Amino acid sequence: QVQLQESGPGLVKPSQTLSLTCTVSGGSITSNNYYWSWIRHPPGKGLEWIGYIAYSGSTYYSPSLKSRTPIARDTSKNQFTLQLSSVTPEDTAVYYCARTSVEVDPEKYNEYDYWGEGTQVTVSA
Repeated sequence: QVQLQESGPGLVKPSQTLSLTCTVSGGSITSNNYYWSWIRHPPGKGLEWIGYIAYSGSTYYSPSLKSRTPIARDTSKNQFTLQLSSVTPEDTAVYYCARTSVEVDPEKYNEYDYWGEGTQVTVSA
């Protein structure tokens, strides 16, 4: 049973960088043929895919967020991270990490097989 757990600050000030970590247990982030994604759910809106890091270490991002959202990993800790720079109140959301197969469109959220419980991030002065 794969488990994902997000961690990070609940409150970030505007213009700062948000750093989140997803810790994975029960499976390796280098296991073949999986994407490890960051997804967020802003209040009153739908889910928004941010990007993923693949089992190979390659990354791919949403075009609308690409320049602000590097995703990296630490294989020794079985973790992957998100850094979202220059945050604004519009970045307020519940942030999730999740796993899907490389055969699946990463924006087809109902086809992800494992999700973290989500972490609330609020951007406010």
